[in-house]
Amino acid sequence: MIKSDSIYTLNFGLVCLSCLLFSASFNMLIPELPDYLSELGGGNYIGLIIALFTLTAGISRPFSGKLTDSIGRKPVIIIGALVCVLCGFLYPILTSVAGFLLLRLVHGFSTGFSPTAIAAYVSDIVPSKRWGEALGIQSLFFSMGLALGPAIGSSIKLYYSFEVLFYSSSFFALLSIILVSRLEETLPNKQKFSTSTLKLGRNDIIAKEVLSPAFVTLLSYLSFGIILTLIPDWTQHLGGKNKGLFFIVYTVASLLVRFIAGKLSDKYSRTLIVSIGLGFTIISLVLMGTLQTLSGLLFSGVIYGIGMGIVSPSLSAWTIDLSNPKTKGKAIATRFIALEIGIGVGALLSGWYYQSDITRIPIVFYICAVMILVAFVYVVGLYRRR
Repeated sequence: MIKSDSIYTLNFGLVCLSCLLFSASFNMLIPELPDYLSELGGGNYIGLIIALFTLTAGISRPFSGKLTDSIGRKPVIIIGALVCVLCGFLYPILTSVAGFLLLRLVHGFSTGFSPTAIAAYVSDIVPSKRWGEALGIQSLFFSMGLALGPAIGSSIKLYYSFEVLFYSSSFFALLSIILVSRLEETLPNKQKFSTSTLKLGRNDIIAKEVLSPAFVTLLSYLSFGIILTLIPDWTQHLGGKNKGLFFIVYTVASLLVRFIAGKLSDKYSRTLIVSIGLGFTIISLVLMGTLQTLSGLLFSGVIYGIGMGIVSPSLSAWTIDLSNPKTKGKAIATRFIALEIGIGVGALLSGWYYQSDITRIPIVFYICAVMILVAFVYVVGLYRRR
């Protein structure tokens, strides 16, 4: 496919809208799943809601990277969305704690596949000098799904039921597939799928050339795993009726900076822009633990949104900068493996430490701020050397 000098093409618009619907389909479940699991009798396993999801997402990344580089970007995007469609219909059927946790494992395959191929697809259809800008816009749509999903999901549960919520999740994912079906494939000389395609060699899992952005991604996304696990309860403790409120504020703030941050990373150094975003993220986590009011939480959510809105597209573009064009999917998958590890570890450890003791939540925020400070020092060191 010939790249246009403009990033604003029909294919780019379709992949962005599909990305929004896909993101909303699984994020709309997040605020209500802790209560759902508690109703099933599994309140002690709340930390596994995110951890199991990210576990299989991380495990599937090497496969999605290899498939993206072999059978094409479009099929891999569709596979991830199909998993969301399937799981939405199965949640109301498997109503035991074990069945629920099994579905969280299966559901994780969705984000293990689609985002890898989406990032590769976007980089295929825009010129390299505008990767940061394009990935900033694409991540903006993904974040819109992250904000709208929880808000829509909580509203559906409030007025209807868990069953309607799960079926709505499937419907959103189905709409995303319909949009993807209109896309043109961008991988030249793609191969037909065979079982041998799924065989992974030692060199098929990690792209060593992108370990630096992967390391920073791992540390920075510890915070997101913690937030997904603890913020719903923390919001309710501080007087918020809608447990998705923080995610709305966070995402609106994130939307305002992603486009600009992507363009700045194209113009200046990726590491410089990433370090600025990490600085905002550290400040936001300290504020989350310190300002123990609903308004304080929402204010810290704005700062967190700015920080992650700067970090996300810049890390994506930095990864693609360093990648081998022939194995771009593997490079993107490597960064996403780090992302899933960060989210999963953050969710698992914070859930394990929390144990429904609300007084422990601020301590988790402070510890996470220290971890991201390590990433900040590392990136600043890279910037100074380069």
